[in-house]
Order: sequence, then C-alpha cells, then structure tokens
Amino acid sequence: MEDLTQSVTSLRQKYREIFKTSATEIQKRIDEIKPQGVVDIFDKYPAGSRGEIWQKSVLKMFDEDICKEIYRKWSEILAYKNEFSCIGCGTCCKLACSEFSPEQLKVKSKKNDRFAAQFLSVFVPYNSKEEARAIYPEYIKMLDDNKEDEVYFYHCPKLNDCNRCMDYENRPQICRDFPDNPLALLPKSCGYVKWKEEVEPVALMLHAMLEIIDYYKEHINANLNRA
Repeated sequence: MEDLTQSVTSLRQKYREIFKTSATEIQKRIDEIKPQGVVDIFDKYPAGSRGEIWQKSVLKMFDEDICKEIYRKWSEILAYKNEFSCIGCGTCCKLACSEFSPEQLKVKSKKNDRFAAQFLSVFVPYNSKEEARAIYPEYIKMLDDNKEDEVYFYHCPKLNDCNRCMDYENRPQICRDFPDNPLALLPKSCGYVKWKEEVEPVALMLHAMLEIIDYYKEHINANLNRA
C-alpha cells in the first residue's frame, strides 16, 4: 500500500530545507543593494531617506526581477507537463477534493467564481467519506493521519466503466488542465507522476520564494505606508 502519510512528511521536510536556503538567498540579494548607514529592511525610514529608497528598490527588484524569473520557470514547468499524458486510471474523476462544501461552492458560483462554477458542472458529492475511501484509501488515511481540516469528496458521474469520460470533448478547463500543480498529491497510477517527481524540487523552491517575497512585501509596504 502506498504510504502517503510518509510521503507528505518527507515533502514537508524537503520544503523546510528549501525554504531556509531560499530565505538566505533572497536576504543576500537584499543586502547586495543595501546602502551604508541603514540596518534592517523592515525598519521605518523617513521619506526620501536612503533607507526608504532601499526599501523601494527591493520592492522593484522583487517585481521586475525575481518574480518575473519565478513565473518564467513556473511556465516552463507547466509546459513540460505536455510531454506526459493521462493513462486513464480515472482517480482524478472518481475522487476530487475541495475544502468547500457543495453549498459553499454554490454560493461562490453565484458570485461568479469561475472555478466553483466549473467544479459544480463536473462533480457531485459523495454521500459519505467511506464511499471516497473505497476509491483511494491511501489518500483518506493520509488525511486522517494528519488530522487535516474538513475536506469534501466529489466524483464525476460521466465516467464510464472503462474509466473514460462520456462527454470528453466538452470537458471543462479544470479537467483539461489537471494536474495544474506539481505539488499536488497524485496516485502512483497517474500518468503525470513522473512529471511531478522530476519538477517537484524546483516547484518547491519557487513556492518558497513566493511565500518569502510576499512576507517581505507585506511588511515593507506596511512601513512605507506609515511613513
């Protein structure tokens, strides 16, 4: 049996290590353009001072340099997925998960949430977790082991007994794009597992960098707005 709990634990450990390395590299980039006489990027500096100019330069570096490179690499990862293909295991159709209940998805759909609308156009909820467990027991066990937040389970009624979509040509974009994130958990039977395994280290690094940059931007902007 595939031990997803162990896989998730290992992934989290890898992410912590990559996060620390990425944080060090970003801090190094920030320090490279730090002027003399200033101390901390998160300090509050007078308007027009070298400290404030430094903060604005860091924000510009994030937006015009680092983030553009992150998105370029992410686009390459998604483009590389096209070299792999679905092999018809049917798991993604038989077991779709959402943090939102059917009622919550309906509310979001009425508010013009495109993803919620597409999701509801495809999937219907299982009556119980046990029905979902029968499809992918390793995944349900992982959720139970990690005591994750409430998860709702859905399936596509258009899947036939041969694991083929009965309305394939009209499938929505969320089906065409799946999997759109190499950090998502995929069963070993999925045709995109090799893609996930190959790009996962870089994807973890890009995710960490975006998380770190968001933290910097939030706290730098907070001080700039108080100046």
